[in-house]
Amino acid sequence: MGLAERLTGRRARSARTEPAAALASTRLARTASARTGPARTGLATSGAGHPLVGLATRFMTAQTVCSAAIGLLYSRRHLTSIIITLSLVAVLVGLVLLVRTGTHTAWLTAIGLESIYLIFGLYRFATSRYLGGTLLAIVTLGVLLAPSVARAFSGAAGRDQGFGESELADSAST
Repeated sequence: MGLAERLTGRRARSARTEPAAALASTRLARTASARTGPARTGLATSGAGHPLVGLATRFMTAQTVCSAAIGLLYSRRHLTSIIITLSLVAVLVGLVLLVRTGTHTAWLTAIGLESIYLIFGLYRFATSRYLGGTLLAIVTLGVLLAPSVARAFSGAAGRDQGFGESELADSAST
């Protein structure tokens, strides 16, 4: 049963006309996924489909858009401010694309770059009273540092496994 079928509650035409064939294909898919498991398909090493990874990505996208809008409106046609703003937006867009992968390395990179962006924003606020996307950077850094988001990016397969034990469980099962 696909995602659209689960959301709408409708079955495919082939499932309506031939329920035995649809049931057999569902059982076959379940058996195949039970054999391969999430560790072998790569789902345990990446949190790309996790809702908290999507939440962090949306916050970072909002931060990028707000930084671009505020920075370009505040620049008052100074070329230096426009170049700094556009380069900052380019880095944030690259960071959003990296965070979408859901890997632990992406999470660590995001925390490092968000911390640098926050320090730069606080310095710029102290020198020129420009706030820009600094408030959203604080919120985004708070979202990234939440323990549940860290677990989502670490790729832990289940709740019973501790931090970093998913690799140990994978090697024991093979």
